[in-house]
Amino acid sequence: MTDGFVPGVVVPAEVAGHRFLHVVDGSVFIDEDVDVDVDVDVEVGQAHFLGMIGDVAQWAVDVPDGEDPSDGAALDLRSFFGRVGEEERLVAGRAVQIVEWARTHRFCGRCGEPTEPIGDERAMRCPRCGLAVFPRVAPAMITLVTRGAPGPDQEILLARGVQFTVPMYSCLAGFVEPGETLESAVVREVREEVGVRVANVTYRASQPWPFPHSLMVGFRAEWVDGDIVCEPSEILDAGWYRRGALPQIPGPISIAHRLITDWVGELD
Repeated sequence: MTDGFVPGVVVPAEVAGHRFLHVVDGSVFIDEDVDVDVDVDVEVGQAHFLGMIGDVAQWAVDVPDGEDPSDGAALDLRSFFGRVGEEERLVAGRAVQIVEWARTHRFCGRCGEPTEPIGDERAMRCPRCGLAVFPRVAPAMITLVTRGAPGPDQEILLARGVQFTVPMYSCLAGFVEPGETLESAVVREVREEVGVRVANVTYRASQPWPFPHSLMVGFRAEWVDGDIVCEPSEILDAGWYRRGALPQIPGPISIAHRLITDWVGELD
């Protein structure tokens, strides 16, 4: 895509055309043909405006059960990696998350009344009790723990989660609890998962992670004390690694890859 994606809720008065991302269950089929003259509300059905790329409006279409305009060509979000650019993946992830949110909030969670969209906000409101609901975003921290002074002898803590199907090691991660700061979540999760104490928590980067609706917030933290004691319900194995002896790590689709490779590249 030549022009950057600009997220939006309200369709601009003037658009050059419309582009549709069809959400089939949790997969996406992108119709690359831009429709210049179409009444979205009448001709497309359940569609959600995502934003603009240049002067072309981007729409997520909720495909009804049993229908598939892609004839089997729709891709799950993980399969988009390597096939399209990062911006295209972000738009596809936004499409799936918004469609899934709308699917699961058709009725009020308080009184059961059918909800209605709020025209100028990304929200649904109950006409009976007034409860408003917004797209769910679950913040999760992910952190690279270092031990030792910066330099060739510094080590990082990597762990293999119980859910990993291959012998891969990654950064420690976990969801933020209610009433908790991101930094305190880092300290708590590291202590819970591998038994060590960390400090000097610093922000590095973030990544939307639509599996199904997380926001990964990346940090680096420094080991203070403690030996590794894995929580067996979450961690199969964990250890300290130097740059020249890293185990298999996550691929570039994950922010964990960036956290690790940024650290590796600090000596270049």
